[in-house]
Amino acid sequence: MKKTISKIVIIFSMIGLPLSKSMAQESQSGYRNFPITVSIQFQNFALPFKRPSFNFENIGIGIGTEVSHNSSHNWVQELEVWWSSNKNMGNGVYFITQTAWRPYLGNPFFGEIKGGIGYKIAYRPSTGYLPTENGWVTQGKKGKGMLVIPFGIGLGLHSYSDNFYTSPFVNYQFLLVRNYNPAIPLTPETILQFGSRTHFKSVKK
Repeated sequence: MKKTISKIVIIFSMIGLPLSKSMAQESQSGYRNFPITVSIQFQNFALPFKRPSFNFENIGIGIGTEVSHNSSHNWVQELEVWWSSNKNMGNGVYFITQTAWRPYLGNPFFGEIKGGIGYKIAYRPSTGYLPTENGWVTQGKKGKGMLVIPFGIGLGLHSYSDNFYTSPFVNYQFLLVRNYNPAIPLTPETILQFGSRTHFKSVKK
């Protein structure tokens, strides 16, 4: 666990190294609020950076949007819905909002550090049964809702165009899921995301 925390701190530090230069540089010009964010992602029940080959299993998708908190566009609020498949543990639907800080690393690159809160609906991988006075009653694959606390780091490109333009990115997310298992108060998950934000001309800054 200590090694995992150390790796996270090192990566955060690497993203933040250009901060002193980025403050003097031009912010992300041409940014427009309410882009359409689409991502392909891979979910895993594990601590960050553990058995990284498993990060390319359990494929899912995500869609969302965001709005800037300031005129420099380096603080944004993200709103997203994710769906992930998992044959062993069951599929899941996530409703996530995160506040993201995006330090400018030099045209056209930016880093990203973010955190927030969300809600997960987890479904059973197979039909479940509940014991009653009249015997076992099927519950189907009905899921349960749980609080989610996500943290993420990432890198992206901001290539401006007068018309619509896309901003590709890669994110690595660490999630703590509350009460997934009664014996474990917080269950760790990781999400590896590859996606793009499409900014449209008709949307004002």
